[in-house]
Amino acid sequence: MSTPSARTVDAETLSNLQAWTGRSETLHDDITAAPVRGFSATLDREDPAPVSGSVLPPLGHWLFFLPQHLQREIGPDGHAKRGGFLPPVPLPRRMWAGGRLTWNPANPLRVGDAAQRISRIESVTHKAGRTGDLIFVLVKHEVHNAQGLSLTEEHDIVYRAAAQPGDPVPAPVAAETGAPWQREVVPDDVLLFRYSALTFNGHRIHYDRQYVTQVEGYPGLIVHGPLIATLLVDLVRRNAPGAFVKGFQFKAVRPTFDLHPFRLNAQPAEDGKTIRVWASDHEGWLTMQGSVELA
Repeated sequence: MSTPSARTVDAETLSNLQAWTGRSETLHDDITAAPVRGFSATLDREDPAPVSGSVLPPLGHWLFFLPQHLQREIGPDGHAKRGGFLPPVPLPRRMWAGGRLTWNPANPLRVGDAAQRISRIESVTHKAGRTGDLIFVLVKHEVHNAQGLSLTEEHDIVYRAAAQPGDPVPAPVAAETGAPWQREVVPDDVLLFRYSALTFNGHRIHYDRQYVTQVEGYPGLIVHGPLIATLLVDLVRRNAPGAFVKGFQFKAVRPTFDLHPFRLNAQPAEDGKTIRVWASDHEGWLTMQGSVELA
């Protein structure tokens, strides 16, 4: 059996993890105004105060259905200890690798809704990487209100071994430049803390500099992948105000650290309905890419 410090996953462990495929859980939550106000403030938006009936902004559902584990259930990385709904993958680093989302324009989530999220583990797959094994877990979420389905999300999670001195580093990819829509973001400690607080995210890589540098081997605090994804959608919202976001897909390419500003970029297609989006770091390397579809 593999241990949390291992870099490989044996066949028996992989088989046990794949037995989680098909498991599901249903969570209930009330869509309230306070997190939405915090969301706007964290994104530096002067939005109207949300009231009952206000449409939840795109990706605002990430503020709800949050795991609220007891303190004694938290592991050394700030995440809940392995097991429960997600399979107990014995690799220490867990990252949000990407996702695909579709919103129902006829039935958006609104402040005041009593909502439920049905989640299902679609697959658990293995890949041999250059620095050890990788385990990919695909989770599908469906979010409903009283009128029916509001959005569907496929969430890609990747688990990998802890970094070791001398591990090969993937070659970076140069990001495209000259996008018509751009914004520079300074990812300071406060921004990362506020987003962690909004999403009740205890993962120490986003706020504990000693942990992230000495235990996980990164040079600085890691900017949340979902935060970068949210900022990319927000860039579209700033440049296409009033448009309804009905689709979004994204993939994390390279970590972003709080040591330097990073850039958001967007390129609308000729029809104005599909917008390519990507983020780049201070050296011009691609860190996230995706696309937004407007109704």
